[in-house]
Amino acid sequence: MISDKKYRISNLLNTRLGFYLLAVLLFCIKTYIVYQTKFTLGVKGGLQEFILAINPIPAALLTFGVALYFSGRLSYWLMMIIDFLETVWIFANIVYYREFSDFLSLGIIKGSGNVQNNLGKSLAEIVHFSDFFIFIDILILIGLLVFKVIRVDAQPFKKRYALLLSGLSIILMVGEYGLANSDRTGLLTRTFDNNYIVKYLGLNEYAAFNAYQTQKESATRSHAKASDMDSILKYLDHSRAKPNPVYFGKEKGKNVFIIHLESFQQFLINYKVDGKEVTPHLNKFFRNRNTISFDNFYHQVAQGKTSDAEMMLENSLYGLPQGSAMVTYGSQNTYQAAPAILDQDGYTTAAFHGDVPSFWNRDSTYKSWGYQYFFSSQYYKTKPSYSVGYGLKDKIFFRDAANYIQQLPQPFYVKLITLTNHYPYLLDKQNTDFPATKTGDKTVDPYVQTAHYLDQAFAEFMNYLRKTGLMKNSVIVLYGDHYGISNNHRPAIAQLLHKKTITDYDLAQFQKVPFMIHATGLKGGINHTYGGEIDVLPTLLHLLGDKDNNTIQFGTDLLSRQHDQRVAFRNGDFVTPRYTKVGSNVYLTKTGKLLKPNSKQKAQIASIQNHVTTELSLSDRVIYGDLLRFYTPKGFKKVNRKDFTYQYTKGMEQLKQTDQRRPTSIEAKNGNKSTMNLYKTDAPELK
Repeated sequence: MISDKKYRISNLLNTRLGFYLLAVLLFCIKTYIVYQTKFTLGVKGGLQEFILAINPIPAALLTFGVALYFSGRLSYWLMMIIDFLETVWIFANIVYYREFSDFLSLGIIKGSGNVQNNLGKSLAEIVHFSDFFIFIDILILIGLLVFKVIRVDAQPFKKRYALLLSGLSIILMVGEYGLANSDRTGLLTRTFDNNYIVKYLGLNEYAAFNAYQTQKESATRSHAKASDMDSILKYLDHSRAKPNPVYFGKEKGKNVFIIHLESFQQFLINYKVDGKEVTPHLNKFFRNRNTISFDNFYHQVAQGKTSDAEMMLENSLYGLPQGSAMVTYGSQNTYQAAPAILDQDGYTTAAFHGDVPSFWNRDSTYKSWGYQYFFSSQYYKTKPSYSVGYGLKDKIFFRDAANYIQQLPQPFYVKLITLTNHYPYLLDKQNTDFPATKTGDKTVDPYVQTAHYLDQAFAEFMNYLRKTGLMKNSVIVLYGDHYGISNNHRPAIAQLLHKKTITDYDLAQFQKVPFMIHATGLKGGINHTYGGEIDVLPTLLHLLGDKDNNTIQFGTDLLSRQHDQRVAFRNGDFVTPRYTKVGSNVYLTKTGKLLKPNSKQKAQIASIQNHVTTELSLSDRVIYGDLLRFYTPKGFKKVNRKDFTYQYTKGMEQLKQTDQRRPTSIEAKNGNKSTMNLYKTDAPELK
């Protein structure tokens, strides 16, 4: 009996149908293993476990089934090619997910050319040897064919059977979606984390849905019209927050420094390793009596990370749910960004970044935002030892940036993007004088070392500002642009937070980043208001005396008594002083206790969720439809991209001419002599 069964199996495998079913089976098994071991999908309960187990089957039946329409050896090799391509897709998502806690989108793939610089080092750190085991099934199948354990079936496979299998796969997809939708209503119509779509439907279905969404969004622009602004203006008219009279216009006419603390999270403030403060200078700055420091401030980025943070900072518009708005819409869209607003108020505007100008499409997007100058890597002296990871080391970057800052006519608006505290947290021994943490996670442990280096670089730059007198006449804004340690490092995060285990609530609170505003004479202190990156621009503009009554900004002034403390995450989750929502769970924000809401609480949570979903949707409509081309606030002049060039020769010529017309720079006030002798750094590379 057993031998008869073996014979029947052997006979089946030697048919094209049998080989097809074997290939599908092996592919589905490995996909399920990847779901369970490489992703954190939050599967709960028997139904979700069942859905997860079956969700690779329909798409695999459909894609592998394409080969059945062909004859002979071609059919077999097409199955291998399909298997390989599908596996590469899984592999790419494994690698991407490990760092970003998200899945690849069409927007990210399309924009990869703008973010490819220095990615090799990151990939080397992210890729694990175990990841390559997902290719084993392909090697097995090839081996079975090559060594003729399984023989090629030369008989033509009837087309009606191939069509039947294709039809069956589609029916199974529909059935799977119905089952998934019964457990999670509105799966594809509401704002959900991409984890949900993969968990319920699968990676292939997620890719198809994402492609559909991307195409739909692309079509939105061509169909957009001026009347689309009506609902957005109506919404904003009801949500604007009046300025706080204590702070409004307090810093009018002062220089502005925006310092991006790359990948810097709030928990680093006052954090110690082996009894030593990771960031002693930032800690002191945080507690300064002239610094307003927010300890309930969250990043709100998605896949665009730093570019999303910049979008919110400069425009008070949210980044996109997939991809990067700066990459996809930075060149073509109309904006009313901070540089353009302040330029028209008499400010010189400049951005500084120690990497190639095309990174995140900055060299193009900054023109749309109205930046007069963009000092990228082409403006700095470079040696191999000057850079690490994604660009110039922070100590060298700040020093080199100061050389151009001293030439900028005042008042100026300057943005400096640090880089050294960026994954994979590389730093040479000569610059490493701080102990790593001991979580055992090689990704996490050096994080405090690069953060400490950033802190030292920041202190050197602040000392320069004090010596030149710039500190007295400037507003210093610091903020963390996004997380440094992704949620995929739960055991390490638990150790960092001195907890045995962590919950989704802990991870939500782990998304806090610093936000500080410092100015001489400013009434400072620790502010416990809840807010996020979307709120930076209206807060800053009110401090500078701009009422922004007519602008399209989705944030509200953090210092206003009318500030909206409902903080939206890009995936539709939220934090308020009372509730923290993560996925389908709601926690009490003050205690972290998982809530079983009563009818009153359910109504409150639903109201907050409706607000979050509406706000994200309206912001997306502005970007997808390029709606700002239809609306120009009173007193605002539209940006003309042709007015700007960031080429070194032309940029320096323009700067010289401007400084001659307006001799208000620090250098001009120093008798046209450089102030760089006042800049002191202990960077070993410069000795």
